[in-house]
Amino acid sequence: MLKYDKHFIARIISTLFVPPSFALILFILFAFKYETDPYKILLSVFTALAFSFSFPIILFFILRKKGKIVNSDATIKEERTLPFIISVLFYSIGILILIKAQINLVSIALWFCYISNTIFILIINKYWKISAHMMGAAGPFAAVCFVYGFNALPFVLILFLIGWARIFLKCHNIYQVLAGSLLGFASTILQMQIITGNF
Repeated sequence: MLKYDKHFIARIISTLFVPPSFALILFILFAFKYETDPYKILLSVFTALAFSFSFPIILFFILRKKGKIVNSDATIKEERTLPFIISVLFYSIGILILIKAQINLVSIALWFCYISNTIFILIINKYWKISAHMMGAAGPFAAVCFVYGFNALPFVLILFLIGWARIFLKCHNIYQVLAGSLLGFASTILQMQIITGNF
């Protein structure tokens, strides 16, 4: 019974904390933090809702229904390539819309990180199944650290929960989880510093 409960909790954590969830939350948070123009706030929110959240999730369900992805965890490494490629396209459309609208630089930097980090995953995924869940959580953690400093530390608990869930569900081993965490954090914080000029 206890094992069943743990499995249920791990499944809930793994489902709730998919990378698009963090993307949507952060882009909305940064829109309200940095924008004063209501039009830019709405554009930022709807662009994030469409291109960083809804479209990637809809794509996953379509591929799942067509049998291109065997299960909800995309445990087969090779099946992750197509959704990653299309996600890069979605993020690229999103960032182009927001650059044209002259959205704040912090949000633009984060959109760029989603593009580059997904490309990193694509390259690594050819040889090794790094944890996209952890990259998708550690990257936003880095962005929150960049903006809010030590106030972001409670976020670490979420990282631990996601890492535990992915290992418990046998989607990844400890090394894949750690690699995803370290790469997601380091690449995001570095890129945001470079793009915004805040070293």
